[in-house]
Amino acid sequence: MIGIDLSGKVALVTGGKSGIGKAVVDSLLEAGAFVVSGDLGYKEGFELETDRFAVSKLNVASEASVQSWLESTIAAFGKVDILVNSAGISTMDLVVDSQTSDWDKVMDVNAKGVFLTSKYVGKLMQEVGNGGRIIQIASQAGKNGYTALGTYTASKHAVLGFTKTMAKELAKDNILVNAVCPGVVETEMKHRERVEGGLIRGMTPEEIYAEDCSQIPLGRTAAASEVASVVLFLASHLSAYMTGQAINVTGGMTMH
Repeated sequence: MIGIDLSGKVALVTGGKSGIGKAVVDSLLEAGAFVVSGDLGYKEGFELETDRFAVSKLNVASEASVQSWLESTIAAFGKVDILVNSAGISTMDLVVDSQTSDWDKVMDVNAKGVFLTSKYVGKLMQEVGNGGRIIQIASQAGKNGYTALGTYTASKHAVLGFTKTMAKELAKDNILVNAVCPGVVETEMKHRERVEGGLIRGMTPEEIYAEDCSQIPLGRTAAASEVASVVLFLASHLSAYMTGQAINVTGGMTMH
């Protein structure tokens, strides 16, 4: 993106192996940052792929895993300037038919995971005293309700409330905390949701896709890279007077 140079900055990205997280990793690397991608899909350990890119197995719902990930990052790159919480999962069912185990699983990753990473990175940024950026990948589901996505929707509402509180608490330290609220993004998770949601609602994935597009003023769904561009803006000097915000990237589907 023109005008964005993150050379010398160290960025952590959760869920960086696929989907929006992978697009964020690619954008940060292109902008010149050092990037550490954490994901359950990586093998054990902390591995340098290049002099500016490392990957590490990470379970965001595990306090020990988060602490180890952060310690390895400091050992490799010496600091953390940017945290992007992109790790997230969903389950699909009507609330009255849903399982408590699904609620626990989704909340562990989507809410507790954001809490743990933000807590430890925020504390580190405070101690260093150079400010920083914490960026949560929330969802327009953090602002609306969606059939068969009750647990996911609740988790993303939690993320937005948490973001606003951290923004207030860390403002004095010039640590800016914002959220990005994507709409319908073409990822593997969304493709799975169309299949599962279609079964619940008696629709085909193609019908779900058409319904999605019909509700978006721009008439199309998003690419993960379009969400990553907004993350890059929030990670940069261009967003220096923004904190506690929940920015929609929805093609107009959500406007509040």
